Amino acid sequence: MDKDPANVEYLREKGVADLVDVAIQELVKEKPENAMEWMRDYFDYPPHGISKNVKKLDGWIQVGCGDKPYNCPEKNATFAPDGTTPDDMPNLAEHNNFMAEFLRDHKDVYETLKGKTTPNGVTLAQCIKTGVDNPGHPHIKTVGLTAGDEESYTVFKELFDPVIDARHGGYGADAKQPTDLDLSKVSDIDMDPDNKYIETTRVRTGRSMRGFKLPPTIGFEERRKLEALAVKGLLNLSEDLKGDYFPLHGSHSYQAKPNGMSEEKEGELRTMGNLFQEPDSTLLLASGMGRHWPDGRGVYHNDDKNLFVWVGEEDHLRIVSMQRDKNMKETFGRFVRACDKVQEVLKSEGSDFMHNDHLGWVLTCPSNLGTGLRAGQMLKIPLISARKDFKNICKKMGLQARGAAGVDSASVGGKWDISNADRLGKSEVELVNIMINGNAKIVRWEQLMEQGRSAEVEKEIAAM
Repeated sequence: MDKDPANVEYLREKGVADLVDVAIQELVKEKPENAMEWMRDYFDYPPHGISKNVKKLDGWIQVGCGDKPYNCPEKNATFAPDGTTPDDMPNLAEHNNFMAEFLRDHKDVYETLKGKTTPNGVTLAQCIKTGVDNPGHPHIKTVGLTAGDEESYTVFKELFDPVIDARHGGYGADAKQPTDLDLSKVSDIDMDPDNKYIETTRVRTGRSMRGFKLPPTIGFEERRKLEALAVKGLLNLSEDLKGDYFPLHGSHSYQAKPNGMSEEKEGELRTMGNLFQEPDSTLLLASGMGRHWPDGRGVYHNDDKNLFVWVGEEDHLRIVSMQRDKNMKETFGRFVRACDKVQEVLKSEGSDFMHNDHLGWVLTCPSNLGTGLRAGQMLKIPLISARKDFKNICKKMGLQARGAAGVDSASVGGKWDISNADRLGKSEVELVNIMINGNAKIVRWEQLMEQGRSAEVEKEIAAM
């Protein structure tokens, strides 16, 4: 090792010496069999580098998967690369998102908030970066705003409150969000008496863990601590909820599986539609969702593979309960029990899920506040869904119709994923019952049309 004082001073001045010292301390602590390989991986992995898997991706994605905020001239995503809010408000004249729309008309709010930070150090720039870097599409209006921590919603409330109000079609700054997870209140209506039309049932939501920053700004070590606590709660699940945790392939954060899940497991989860992958849009990358990929992230599922929990994606936790039949009550009940059991462990460790009376369950994106809940079913309804106004009919019933592949996808063979449209302003039980009542009506209409009784359907729809 070079002992020349001038060279040593140079290395310390540039921070290299400290970095090497930390690496050596970690090496001695772990004492791996192949020390050279360990050292190579250490510097070829977040937070000091990017992972091998990420290096296979396009350069504009790689830029967002290291330790630094997204700064990509190729995608014109260069706003506030150091997280500092500039004195002058960025030019938002051509932007189509709720954040930009509000700030264009309320420049004084930018002036008021630009010097503020949350107790965790989150800035206004970090919250609006995704909306500034992504002008959007003339016909697709995004939120343009994410929270860096729980306190972002209060420190920057002059911006968040009106954006939430606009995005959710009316939700005042003093509004109260009801929370109701009482399974006994879920409707017992048989939506599909012939067991012919409903193929699958799913309930999903996000949860954030108190005491940690949200995914856009969370640090490397903090993310690992969050993963450890989340996994502790998940591995506490028992009986039909019992299962195992699988870190993303290539993640080194989970000691029990130091290289993450196998490629075979990855393929299995992908085939099932229960694997999340690196962000591949500038909306997510600019918000900070890709940093340190794939470290501190993974998927839990129970042995029956009808409960899945994503750790460390766009929210701390994404909880999904599903099954291949029409039984929404059973699906919702499994979801509630999983949330309750994980929350018990968090509370015993001095944490909890983020929740308040105004916003309900606090999540990263304002679009998912309130319940964050999407209760949906895959229906095969080729006749009623062939109507040009089918999506509008669903909207009138408080439902959203998507193609089998998700938002804006086309229906194949008359199959539609139909779920509650709202997230905020109604309780979980209310939203589930809206979906049950709506889907029961859609199935009945399909049956009537099969019987040649379309006139009755027309009359009912006209009366809505």
